Amino acid sequence: MIESMQASPVARVIISISAMLFAGFAMTRITKRFRLPNVTGYILAGILMGPCCLNVIPQTIIDGTDFLSDVALAFIAFSAGEFFKVEVLRRNGAKVIVITVLEACLASVAVFILVYGVLHLELSFSIVLSALASATAPASTMMTIRQTGAHGDFVDTLLQVVALDDVVGLILYSVAISVAMASKSGSMQLSTVIAPILANICVLALGALFGVMLKLFFRKRSKDNRLIVSIATLFAFCGICAMADVSPLLGCMSMGMTYINLTGDEKLFRQLGYWSPPILLLFFVRSGLSFNLGALTDTLGASGSVPLLLVGILYFAGRIVGKYAGAYLGALAVGKGKGVRNYLGLALIPQAGVAIGLAVQGSLSNLAGGVLILLLKPFKVGDYIVEGSSGKEGTVKEIQIFYTKLLTYDNQTIILPNGNLANNTIVNVTAAESRRCDVKVSIAYSADIKKAKEVLTKVLSEDPDTIKEREHFVFVDELADSGINLCVRCWFKNEDFWQGKWRITEQCKYALDKAEIEIPFPQMDVHMR
Repeated sequence: MIESMQASPVARVIISISAMLFAGFAMTRITKRFRLPNVTGYILAGILMGPCCLNVIPQTIIDGTDFLSDVALAFIAFSAGEFFKVEVLRRNGAKVIVITVLEACLASVAVFILVYGVLHLELSFSIVLSALASATAPASTMMTIRQTGAHGDFVDTLLQVVALDDVVGLILYSVAISVAMASKSGSMQLSTVIAPILANICVLALGALFGVMLKLFFRKRSKDNRLIVSIATLFAFCGICAMADVSPLLGCMSMGMTYINLTGDEKLFRQLGYWSPPILLLFFVRSGLSFNLGALTDTLGASGSVPLLLVGILYFAGRIVGKYAGAYLGALAVGKGKGVRNYLGLALIPQAGVAIGLAVQGSLSNLAGGVLILLLKPFKVGDYIVEGSSGKEGTVKEIQIFYTKLLTYDNQTIILPNGNLANNTIVNVTAAESRRCDVKVSIAYSADIKKAKEVLTKVLSEDPDTIKEREHFVFVDELADSGINLCVRCWFKNEDFWQGKWRITEQCKYALDKAEIEIPFPQMDVHMR
């Protein structure tokens, strides 16, 4: 709808963002009547405005606002760092670790059993999906707590578990992607598993360094300047992580944890909290915009018989059981009260935040795209493909972890991110064994059309590589300015296509010359007086 408006690209972006904010706000008026958290309203607003429903927001706007994931996760993670105070960790650290490890591991195990053991999906896909099940949504959890004003031991435990949960989830997901890709390639190396762990450790260390720098920047700064510097620091860190193709989640959490322990300054977190609502609203609305209802009917598995809807149902069922059982057993093991034991697992069920962030983020998006390409096999090495959004085309030379390499007809190499290939239209030109060939030939208006068609048809019938079982014929395609355009249509096997097309084009010229049928060329009559 907005895309059809006669407006500049800038105007469309501004109007789209305004529409997202208003829609998210309006939907919360409805969800509050049903005592649902605001997050639910934001996601529903995005689904209603998205391509699968009303199609209010252009796809170009949706694609162009993917940076919101990094920004939102940066705010979420930095705020989560506030709950990792040293004195609190000394008192509850071991208990939180026990609960987190149990609920994260049991959730992953339960999902793996269902998708691999029951649905018999491929091992690599099952590994990735089960790792994703370990994460929890800090955004929706923190937003709901602020909305309800809840506090106490239950809330303190929940916030610490959620924050640590995402550390575990992100590391597990990174390792799972590496293991899945290695299993698909058939070469398992220790470096492929250790590399993402080392990368996350480096991000944690860099985040801690930025936390120290943030403390130094804040000396004798006004309230407004503190806010400016903190937001600029978060954006800079996200930019560095984007350039390195890593998630900023752990680093921003480390930054917040370092800053709170060095300064004890809780006012900064309150200041940033005023910015969080609109940013998180846009994040969750955009998540809803990206939701594809039609994909629920797609199928997975070697037999292509498992609908994604069934996969999703079993995924959430396994995750709910695993989270609840793990949280209950963990809370029981560390001596938490009955209220914590009974309700902590239920509070860990939301997953909209980190799961969505992992799915759309830079390198992880490309990694996930690579896995999907290998699993669903829309193309393989040797296929000739055309990428829909950019129009890039060529023969698939190599499918790597992050990128796919195409070789063009003039021997240039095109490197395409797997995330783009997995999310855009792909035309697989050589998916079938044969390919249609159309050659356009012009004849003069004074020429005999019937004779020309007979001559060109003979060329097709005498060619050694045309598929004789498929119909080939010549027809009038266009009455052009300078002549009559005929279309010579036949079929070749993929391996014979280009040589056959070039040969047919050449033979058509020779045949028309031999039959004394003129091939016209553009002419201009100039009258002088």
